[in-house]
Amino acid sequence: MTVNALGIYEKALPQDLTWKEKFNLVHELGFNFLEFSIDESDERLARLDWAREQRAAFRDAMWTTHSRINTLMLSGHRRFPLGSADPKVRAKSLEIMQKAIDLAVDLGIKNIQMAGYDVYYEKKTVQSREYFAENLRKCVEMAAKKLVTLSIETMDDPFINSLTKIAHYKTMIKSPFLQGYPDLGNISAWPENDVAEDLENNMADVAAVHLKDTLAVTPTFKGQFKEVPFGEGCVDFEGCLRLLTRLEYAGSYTIEMWTGTADNAIDEVKQAKKFFDDLFKKVGIEQEPIASLAQ
Repeated sequence: MTVNALGIYEKALPQDLTWKEKFNLVHELGFNFLEFSIDESDERLARLDWAREQRAAFRDAMWTTHSRINTLMLSGHRRFPLGSADPKVRAKSLEIMQKAIDLAVDLGIKNIQMAGYDVYYEKKTVQSREYFAENLRKCVEMAAKKLVTLSIETMDDPFINSLTKIAHYKTMIKSPFLQGYPDLGNISAWPENDVAEDLENNMADVAAVHLKDTLAVTPTFKGQFKEVPFGEGCVDFEGCLRLLTRLEYAGSYTIEMWTGTADNAIDEVKQAKKFFDDLFKKVGIEQEPIASLAQ
């Protein structure tokens, strides 16, 4: 039996709570950690410019609640992509990365999840791919200096939608600080992927795993990559978790949900937790013990 930590994405929880309340709720719901979000919104990008006092207050909230954050989920590069045709946008993308690395160091976060897009809102070209590769190398060099791991997520986009494609970039950028972050929903949704082989052949590159359901891409359907109820999509969760258990994967899992603005957010998270509790028990995964709540 393997022992794994189980986390919850920040956007799954009610958004009107203080950090201390959020961290305590994470424990109350039975999770080991919270996954922190820096997305493309002005509100969350502003976290990159937190003053020392704000960073200290956040750390204090973590420590007093016996909490941790395993991953900073950096999706802000959708808006400011590494592969943009605009040099000002590319410069901004590198600035965002440096600030994210510095914030991670200050908050005690060891892993930054990168979105595997060359560009998102722009047209994809050979040049956008080349800009991405050039700037990815710069990002890894920044991270290595601070001993922070960058983990590319397998995406809802054909540019990087498998661990095999991440492994290709690792042949060009040989660094232990560049790894992969498979999203079981995203890799399962693309018909060209053999999910089992993709995981088996690239386990040495896996830093963490996202748990999310999806609807598969078909010739007449672009797929659905968000807000698919667990168990109603195309992901063979039992098969994937059984495979990861056989391979003795000891890293963390994060349930990825966007229910934080819903009136019944906590109930939906509880349902998702029960779904995976049952699967963990079935395939032989023991969850890491939950830290005690703050007094």
